[in-house]
Amino acid sequence: MKDFRGLTGLVQREGTGYVALCPELDIASQGETVEEARRNLIEAVQLFLETADQTEIDLRFHKEVYITPLEVSFG
Repeated sequence: MKDFRGLTGLVQREGTGYVALCPELDIASQGETVEEARRNLIEAVQLFLETADQTEIDLRFHKEVYITPLEVSFG
């Protein structure tokens, strides 16, 4: 199995709570606080890695993920 210790967690407010995403594996979770969303995401990723077969992990894993600001014109 691959070593996934360096994964990314993105957390953003959505409504009255927070949504967390691990873009490398396309796994999301949520919580009432940033920390709860983060903890729930870690739990979801761990559960996926423990239960998915290696083929599914390999298909979903995005090795290169870049976070970059965007400047977009509109209106």
